Amino acid sequence: MNSLSFKKDLIGIQSDLLRFAYKLTTDSEDANDLLQETSLKALDNEDKYIPDTNFKGWIYTIMRNIFINNYRKAVHDQTFVDKTDNLYHLNIPQDEDFENMGNAYDLKIMHKVVNSLPKEYKIPFAMHISGFKYREISDKLELPLGTVKSRIFFTRKRLQEELKDFR
Repeated sequence: MNSLSFKKDLIGIQSDLLRFAYKLTTDSEDANDLLQETSLKALDNEDKYIPDTNFKGWIYTIMRNIFINNYRKAVHDQTFVDKTDNLYHLNIPQDEDFENMGNAYDLKIMHKVVNSLPKEYKIPFAMHISGFKYREISDKLELPLGTVKSRIFFTRKRLQEELKDFR
């Protein structure tokens, strides 16, 4: 594939790539940035493309990999690592409330309430509590994002109702 044909194919697929980028990022500015980064990476690696193979699949793979790498970098950048000699930040006492021993009882009730829910509510809530983002839960469970959010919201409301007497 000559350079002119490669660039022509790349230009021809820009609108499809932008739609895919928006689907990945759900933000128009991030989608435009991802599209630009993908186009640059494709142009830089033009020599690695094998002619007469699926050009669209090759470009989509580049975009998906860039998105995944950017996501992992963002998560890594948000992770706090305590590098003090004595792990000072990790050893700071958390708001321990020894005066109110009823907290253990509240936890038992919370587990009881959550376990009494149907699994379509219990699983997204447990994943959210474990640290998964809404989008990750949606992807893993193959559910629409709104469904995941509403199920987690419903579970929170149910917990609030069940625990209102214990506050």
